[in-house]
Amino acid sequence: METKVFSIKGEELRDITLSDNVFNREVSDGSIYYAVNNELANRRVGTACTKTRGEVNYSNTKPYKQKGTGNARAGDKKSPIWVGGGTIFGPKPRDYSYTIPKKMKRLAMKSLLSLSVLENRLSVVEDFTIESGRTKELATIINNFVKDNKRTILILKDDDVMMRRAAKNIPYLRVLSYNRLSAKELLYGKKVLMLETAATNLNEFYGDK
Repeated sequence: METKVFSIKGEELRDITLSDNVFNREVSDGSIYYAVNNELANRRVGTACTKTRGEVNYSNTKPYKQKGTGNARAGDKKSPIWVGGGTIFGPKPRDYSYTIPKKMKRLAMKSLLSLSVLENRLSVVEDFTIESGRTKELATIINNFVKDNKRTILILKDDDVMMRRAAKNIPYLRVLSYNRLSAKELLYGKKVLMLETAATNLNEFYGDK
């Protein structure tokens, strides 16, 4: 498929060929669902922890005698039914992360890129960098494509440190490398800006499989 390459000022420059297998394929909703869920699960810290009745720092003495009081039997104040007692089946530290098949993840990324084209959210921009690392310079370029501070994804051709530095103070902008895409960001991004070389790299990275 053919699409336009824009200058940093938002003007049309030339055409570029994008792989149909990456940018113009049938969208797989199922793979997107599993890829997003996987990313969210892998981000969970899993440090929540509660104490059982065996871990609560409390007295082991019997609060009152077994019989004759009219109350229910009580062995100690660490029982879960007492205030200050332990917790029944509470959370413990655990690892929520898991892996999904590589083919499914690749299918999800290609489906998300195709979906961004289908919904007219994708624009290919000529290669540029922010050598000074200043946020103002990057914000000026982004504003030529995005209005009203919509959630924007910028896909780079490599890990550009100065570009990432410039993007840190733009709250609605997320920066990704072409070989480390995020399913969650691509799904919820209202606008996807892709550098020209990044588009060429994606043709090769995802196009043959």
